[in-house]
Amino acid sequence: MATPVLQLENVSRSFKKGRVEIPVLRDIDLDVNELEFLCLVGESGCGKTTTGKILSGLLGPTSGRVLFEGQDVASLKGEDYKRFRRSVQIIHQDPYASLNPTHTIYSILSFPLFRHGLVKSRQQARARVAELLAQVDLTPVGDVIDKYPYELSGGQRQRVSIARALTTDPSVIVADEAVSMVDVSIRISLLKMLMAMRDRLHVTIVFITHDLALAKYFAWDGRIAVMYLGRVVEISQTPSLTTNPQHPYTRVLLSAIAEPDPDRTRHKEHIQLRSEDIPRLTELPPGCSFHPRCPWFAKGLCDRHVPELAPVAALNNPEHEVACIPLVEGAELEL
Repeated sequence: MATPVLQLENVSRSFKKGRVEIPVLRDIDLDVNELEFLCLVGESGCGKTTTGKILSGLLGPTSGRVLFEGQDVASLKGEDYKRFRRSVQIIHQDPYASLNPTHTIYSILSFPLFRHGLVKSRQQARARVAELLAQVDLTPVGDVIDKYPYELSGGQRQRVSIARALTTDPSVIVADEAVSMVDVSIRISLLKMLMAMRDRLHVTIVFITHDLALAKYFAWDGRIAVMYLGRVVEISQTPSLTTNPQHPYTRVLLSAIAEPDPDRTRHKEHIQLRSEDIPRLTELPPGCSFHPRCPWFAKGLCDRHVPELAPVAALNNPEHEVACIPLVEGAELEL
């Protein structure tokens, strides 16, 4: 098999608050393959954004390794490190906070062009910025290029953020909740534009969202990784994960999605959790982190052993991995 363009090997990340160590990510193993759509899904605080920042080089891991095209990012120097920084870009969640309000759109988009030596003159820079704005459907370009962010709508600002991620011709884009801050009416157009980039620009996209229905739409021909409290608890191709979910947490998320048919929504059976309370990161339970809420909790097993990602034998699909000891050992979880 081809070497993944990005890999996380046993990556953990913690932050200090005073004297308290807060474990945000714990032992993450994740491969990002060339030209794929990979969605990271989970509740707020599960570590999705931290994972995205580590993938894009904005944060380093506390332990573990990040590999770019098979090379440890921590060992990259000089031109090799610059190529990594150019090749992996991020689209931040909030276009109101991520765009400098004192700079024009031209200044925002031209800075990385000059910084990485991709243009040599102002004339070349304006021409390239105009191309980027056209790529993200901000036309007529002349109406946008010399404006300030506050003069644009939320949807236009997010398109500028996407254009900025494209300035260095990246091979991977990490889109962190890239459509959560825009109106529903323009959300689909932004998603379609991101989806078209893979084929038109030959770019891999890691899409971070809390919305499993959105992930299903965006990455139907890709993969979804479900995260819970700093760990990946299930990962598979999107059709397999959404039609045959295995981990109890994934089942809970899918049961909460509203159906297009109101009749089906009213009669849909929702999974009852043992507890609605999410454990604090500073007071994580022993064993499986989901066991205090899990409807299929097995005493003496789930509360003692930390589950590792492994295929479920009954599925006959080695790429569908689940971190649930009863499932991996052959138990069936029935509603």
